[in-house]
Amino acid sequence: MGLNPMQIAILRWYEASLVGDFSLSSAPAGLAFDGHNLWTANSSSNDVSKFRVGDNATLGTFPAMGRAPAAIAFDGVNIWVANSGSDSVTKLLAQDGSVLGSFAVGASPVALAFDGASIWVVNNGADTITKLRVSDGSLQGNFPVGHLPRGAAFDGVNIWVTSSASNNVTELRASDGANLGNFPVGNSPAGIAFDCANIWVANSGSDTVSKIRVQDGGNLGTFAVGHAPVNLAFDGTNMWVANSGGDTVTKLRVADGTVAGTFPVGRSPQAIAFDGANMWVANQSSNSLSKR
Repeated sequence: MGLNPMQIAILRWYEASLVGDFSLSSAPAGLAFDGHNLWTANSSSNDVSKFRVGDNATLGTFPAMGRAPAAIAFDGVNIWVANSGSDSVTKLLAQDGSVLGSFAVGASPVALAFDGASIWVVNNGADTITKLRVSDGSLQGNFPVGHLPRGAAFDGVNIWVTSSASNNVTELRASDGANLGNFPVGNSPAGIAFDCANIWVANSGSDTVSKIRVQDGGNLGTFAVGHAPVNLAFDGTNMWVANSGGDTVTKLRVADGTVAGTFPVGRSPQAIAFDGANMWVANQSSNSLSKR
């Protein structure tokens, strides 16, 4: 694959500027960029769609092999889909969407993270995170986290998990799942992202984002954003926040948390992804994608 752990941690699959506009009709709940194409997890139609970002072409729609897909992730070769209504994840070949396997996980999987060798699956209904080997989907372990986990991110060494009912994040050693600490954040933390140095957490119940130091979990700042922030994405300089209750995205400068802009999108933005040039937002209630 040729990527180092830091590139994997910040989801840097892109190499060139890519542009495009897309519309959907299937309640997109998750987004992933594979370096060339944008993938959506379509929660109402139980499938995933693949778009070429350069010219808006639809390259295919493929069954998720499960109900209510809620999240999607790229591992450098394959696409993984978390089926929240089926307690499973599906592995698809990114090249052509062919199904390579479906694997049982915990109850209500809602988020995914890739660490370079394994896919981590956040089980919202089980208060656990499942580790699967990407090569064959074999179970590497189930690890307890806080109550009602919502999101996960890889920092190049460890996995961080938000727990919405515990108002904290848990740091797990990626090699063996050992708990390295639980750290308080805002109310109802949901999405989480890494900026090459620090962890950022969207606190959906506080209308804020927390910046967490990876070395010790220390809080480096809490920053106001829009209403009910649920997910984040890093563009190399700024952190972008999807505000599901405000139908906006907020752009924060990672150096100091200064708001660099707030932009309208569709209704109930749920997921956000960067393609190397533009930020894409999945608007679940308006069945659309926005580009900023």
